[in-house]
Amino acid sequence: MTMRMTVRCSAIFSNLPFRSSPTNQSSVVAGIPWSSSVFGQFKSQAAPGNHHNISSSSSSSSKMGDHATPSFEKPRLVAKKVLARSQQEGVGASVRRSIGSGALRNLDPFLMLDEFSVSAPAGFPDHPHRGFETVTYMLQGASTHQDFAGHKGTIRAGDLQWMTAGRGIIHSEMPADEGENTGLQLWINLSSKDKMMAPRYQELQSKDISRVEKDGVDVRIIAGESFGVRSPVYTQTPTMYLDFTLHPGAQVHQRIPEDWNAFVYILEGEGVFGDPKASPATSHHTLVLSPGDGLSVWNRSAKPLRFVLIGGQPLNEPIVQHGPFVMTTQAEIQKAIEDYHYCKNGFENARHWRSQQQQQQ
Repeated sequence: MTMRMTVRCSAIFSNLPFRSSPTNQSSVVAGIPWSSSVFGQFKSQAAPGNHHNISSSSSSSSKMGDHATPSFEKPRLVAKKVLARSQQEGVGASVRRSIGSGALRNLDPFLMLDEFSVSAPAGFPDHPHRGFETVTYMLQGASTHQDFAGHKGTIRAGDLQWMTAGRGIIHSEMPADEGENTGLQLWINLSSKDKMMAPRYQELQSKDISRVEKDGVDVRIIAGESFGVRSPVYTQTPTMYLDFTLHPGAQVHQRIPEDWNAFVYILEGEGVFGDPKASPATSHHTLVLSPGDGLSVWNRSAKPLRFVLIGGQPLNEPIVQHGPFVMTTQAEIQKAIEDYHYCKNGFENARHWRSQQQQQQ
């Protein structure tokens, strides 16, 4: 039985300008616990010494690991290539979607990847989430977010917001600078045992994100580990998220947990991924990687290559999705719609809340 979509505390659900995603149900696979932070107050701080600028004279094998030579027993290759085509989302915003599109519904535990571009007055006004995490990484400009629990802030180029929506969040994401504001937003699924957990945030400024520079390779370690340096971010669903820039002639060899799913999204330039004899892949492509214990990348062009490498432990659980709600059964989706409609079970604060931007309209 399906529930008719009606109003939620005077707001029309079907007209909400959230980042939409096709409703789907499919068999699809997560664990590092969060710290006991207080919702709306926690801001992760990098541990001392987490920013490393390693000179070329440092050749310690403990720092280099598999980055010096490709010594993987089972190198990962490109299994599928998906071009992220531009489409309209929110109110006047433009996104390039790869994961979450018709070409790649999901890649367990990942539900969606958008490269977004938004200029005021466009944006993503008040909209809900339940059952997963949203990771917003700004590339250019700034984005101001606020939610119905009083959490508010602005993230700028190089900053990160890692939000676990859990049982329920309603928030807005609006451009904060003039001109074009761009970034990546990744949706990471939560296991069935975590879907109704209390919402939590981790936010890092650019200066607090761990970084390594070595032999033409510059990597920002958003989550996980690279060159022996670990990010201070803890992930509910075990995840690695690395932002690589390879200068002309550089190469990198990054280890990836063998049982994880992983992919690359190319932001700028072109590079050779996995097989040294492969044809170069270019910007705005997502490269789904085959199973294996590591990825090799070569930049043979005359311009820098920038890409993110993202991997995660699969949950191997069903996915039932209805727009901004992602659960494991249709009954749970119906319950999420009901909870949102009646402002209960995590959505209590929605009854009288509107973002400042919505109040001004």
